[in-house]
Amino acid sequence: MNALGTLQKLGKGLVTSIAVLPAAVLLLWFGQPDLLNIPALADAGTAIFDNLPLLFAMGVAVGLSRDTGMAALSAAAGHVVFIRAFAAVDGNVGMGVLSGIVIGVMTATVHNRLPAIRFPEFVAFLGGRWFVAITNTVAAVALGLIFGAIWLPVQGWISTFGAWVGSLGIIGYAVYGAANRLLIPLGLHHILNSGVWFVVGDYPRAGGPLVHGDMSRFFAGDPTAGGYMAGYFPIMMFGLVGAAVAMYQEASAARRRAVGAILLSAALTSFALGITEPMEFTFMFAAPALFAVHALLTGVSFGVMAALGVRLGFGLSAGLFDFVVNYRLAARPLLLIPVGLAFGVVYYLVFRVAIRRFNLPTPGREPEEGHP
Repeated sequence: MNALGTLQKLGKGLVTSIAVLPAAVLLLWFGQPDLLNIPALADAGTAIFDNLPLLFAMGVAVGLSRDTGMAALSAAAGHVVFIRAFAAVDGNVGMGVLSGIVIGVMTATVHNRLPAIRFPEFVAFLGGRWFVAITNTVAAVALGLIFGAIWLPVQGWISTFGAWVGSLGIIGYAVYGAANRLLIPLGLHHILNSGVWFVVGDYPRAGGPLVHGDMSRFFAGDPTAGGYMAGYFPIMMFGLVGAAVAMYQEASAARRRAVGAILLSAALTSFALGITEPMEFTFMFAAPALFAVHALLTGVSFGVMAALGVRLGFGLSAGLFDFVVNYRLAARPLLLIPVGLAFGVVYYLVFRVAIRRFNLPTPGREPEEGHP
């Protein structure tokens, strides 16, 4: 497999790793004093965030490995011993989800490349898949010792990089937003997201370990976090809905009804859940110029929300569900409404004018079979 294919599989593994975050957010939400006031629920949600490195190790291993079940088990065991070996060298810092990614990649590599060696009958139980698992655990100990010795300066470089990105202000947010959308066709946006949401930026949570990344810091109560998520909300809840209306109105009259059902479903999915792929794939490849404009407008949205001081976060994605659930943690959340409506209008106008002016083959405008 080429490098791009490997990175795409890594991206899928990262998505698998964070699939439980909506459950964590709901537990945190229901456990709060202003709702059910059940501390055990809030603690359970926090526990998921605290164990994200382990979940990343298992998810990445599953995403990259052929023997997914054994790889997940090996990754879990490998991460446990990695953390202990790491702490034996340097117990003052932690790698966060990067430790999970390292162990996940190593586990998949061992399981994919190491042959299932057979031993003599009296020690046969050590062969086959078990030999691979044992080798993986030993390698995890070695990696823990190595990273424990080198991680302190690396952590310093990451913190410096995070401070530099933060110093870019509006420009930094805008570049991230545009780059995220541009990487979607390659399937690499999850790699970018994982770095921003779970690695860059530090927050010394009271009574707990240092928290890294915009998403983790947001749910840990960092009042400065959420900027690398807020910019999605105007696009996913309003912008793409405006695009759907424009594409529906520009579809041929004979095909408008059929196209409308598809666009309505995709637009509602984006608005309510923040899941944009059904909507974006309706024009991503058919009209790549429109997708480039979409990426640019996403960057503008991030810049605008940052300039207004809006901080919003999500566990699933930037839709109505997460807006309601995480409203209590947000800063200036009601500004989403006017900003979102403005982006909805901009998307509608840009898409409708571009589709008509350049005769773009969006849904309902594709050449029919047998016709030029």
